[in-house]
Amino acid sequence: MRKLLKRVLPGHASVRDNRWLRPLGSTLLHPSLWHLNRHSAAGAVAVGLFCGLIPGPFQMIGAALGCVVFRVNLPLALVTTLYTNPFTIVPLYLLAFTLGDWLLGGGSHFVAPPEVTGMPIGQWMSAMSAWIVGLGRPLVFGLLVLANTLALTGYFAVRGAWRLHLLHAWRARRKKRQARKDTGAPGH
Repeated sequence: MRKLLKRVLPGHASVRDNRWLRPLGSTLLHPSLWHLNRHSAAGAVAVGLFCGLIPGPFQMIGAALGCVVFRVNLPLALVTTLYTNPFTIVPLYLLAFTLGDWLLGGGSHFVAPPEVTGMPIGQWMSAMSAWIVGLGRPLVFGLLVLANTLALTGYFAVRGAWRLHLLHAWRARRKKRQARKDTGAPGH
């Protein structure tokens, strides 16, 4: 996984050489933002899952700021925010509204999202923003609870999966050594 991510995600040089990012170069080139290990991957997934629920085009900006604050892998966090898109945002916000309404004691009613078929992106964003504002407190509270739940779940899932992968690799290595020892083959 590490090799694949390193191949497809931008590296230090592309950020350093980008004229738009040059003023932020010292911050964005901090080694911990590009290092990929169990801690930085789990933290990046948590930041990306949390920031993926930020409304509008501010998800990646929020993820980048979260990476700088928590010193976790920046490219992985940015990619993780992409779980929200025009197809998933409405079901996620419906879930957040339902969760928030339930936790706040109920009483609110859900208003269907506006029909956005064929709308230019500017009108779509405006219509979606008005819809979100109309849902109010249950939605905001539900988004916070859902974002935290997703972030914690993602963090521990990555840590657990990484740990399982290491245990599997250690066992395979141990078996290989034992097989060499049993056959009398010289080890390296």
